[in-house]
Amino acid sequence: DGRLTFFPGNQTVDLPFINFMKRYGTVFLNAYTNSPICCPSRAAMWSGLFTHLTESWNNFKGLDPDHVTWMDVMEKHGYRTKKFGKLDYTSGHHSVSNRVEAWTRDVEFLLRQEGRPMVNLTGDKTHVRVMGADWRNTDKAVNWIKEEAVNLTQPFVLYLGLNLPHPYPSPYAGENFGSSTFLTSPYWLEKVTYEAIKIPKWSSLSEMHPVDYYSSYTKNCTGEFTKQEVRNIRAFYYAMCAETDAMLGEVISALKDAGLLNKTIVIFTADHGELAMEHRQFYKMSMYEGSSHVPLLVMGPGIKERHQVPHVVSLVDIYPTMLDIARIPAPRNLSGYSLMPLLRGKAEDESSPGQARPSWVLSEFHGCNVNASTYMLRTGKWKYVAYSDGRSVLPQLFDLSEDPDELANVAMKFPVIVHSLDKILRSIINYPKVSSSVQEYNKRQFMSWKQSLGQNYSNVIANLRWHQDWLKEPKKYENAIDKWL
Repeated sequence: DGRLTFFPGNQTVDLPFINFMKRYGTVFLNAYTNSPICCPSRAAMWSGLFTHLTESWNNFKGLDPDHVTWMDVMEKHGYRTKKFGKLDYTSGHHSVSNRVEAWTRDVEFLLRQEGRPMVNLTGDKTHVRVMGADWRNTDKAVNWIKEEAVNLTQPFVLYLGLNLPHPYPSPYAGENFGSSTFLTSPYWLEKVTYEAIKIPKWSSLSEMHPVDYYSSYTKNCTGEFTKQEVRNIRAFYYAMCAETDAMLGEVISALKDAGLLNKTIVIFTADHGELAMEHRQFYKMSMYEGSSHVPLLVMGPGIKERHQVPHVVSLVDIYPTMLDIARIPAPRNLSGYSLMPLLRGKAEDESSPGQARPSWVLSEFHGCNVNASTYMLRTGKWKYVAYSDGRSVLPQLFDLSEDPDELANVAMKFPVIVHSLDKILRSIINYPKVSSSVQEYNKRQFMSWKQSLGQNYSNVIANLRWHQDWLKEPKKYENAIDKWL
């Protein structure tokens, strides 16, 4: 959650290396993902293109494997490149459940696709390395810096992708099947100030926007939760952020020890945030701030220190920024703009001609846990969220200056603003058309998957993550699918 890198994160959890980057670099106060889910978000970051251009619709469908990323371009221009850890931008690694849930979101049924969110405390106060795979990848990156990067005569670019602070999926069987677990140890939990944790306000189920209700239901969050349960989920999430911060620290320390820190630009960001029980949801897949607002911090030579950038920016800006750092001309068709003028502390009008950054950012979502394609335009104090064809589902409008928790949808109150923001949105993306093509894609994909299974289709679908709900009335749900097809 990007808000943790400025206010209010510094009150709830100690993030020393994020703070180090703020002291010696620049923090973006309004950085957003272009799609709040792993694969489509990373596809946008690696390609510099909006989701409707990459057609990375869900966690199964990412970039074409032969797509040219900014790292490919830098390698061609003489950079030594290295990638460690989670990449997740060409996809194929996500479960059948993810795919089928994304494809069938237009079907008239409501099934819980997740286990109820829970916490798990492991080890004791000496247990530092909770997420073993992430630590192993961090160690690999650190060793590469100390053994390879330090001896290079050419410039290098190193990418380290962490899974943390992502909730950890539990087993697919038993009462906690598929449950998303916020996992940490007492060592990290001690870094969290429980008293500073804000318990989010929830709308009543009857007042919720229909798409939010669908999300809460499929995420198994419509039941009762005590304040203590909510506080614990949030505390464990912050503890997981503290462990992530320590991994960032390992990389910064390795660069320092190798004498490379003062000539290396370091960028820290994320593919999406975490709702951690805000708006009666966990995970991402939402345009609310907890899910769509990502961290973005940059430090290094030529980067302004102790600098906060209020402009709205997004992950598609990474591609042109990387090329700008390397002084490589950027392709003309990119969706993003270089962040370098903002990082040098220049006023926007000093940036190169013809490169004026727009005053808005776009995010869109077409995957599971949400039953309508969703489009978010963030500009000034406004966040405008449109759905589907723009008619069948009511839009949302939030004034983030008056209502930072996004509890009051003021779309009905400000029709003129809704109209003007919708006009801007349609000038960027023909969203009713995109929604319709995603619906067609989903149906096509589901049909070919169903055909590939033959008679076995119903048994397989009954065993996906929603099996506890599905098995109560399998015929009813099969009929709903037949009707949809």
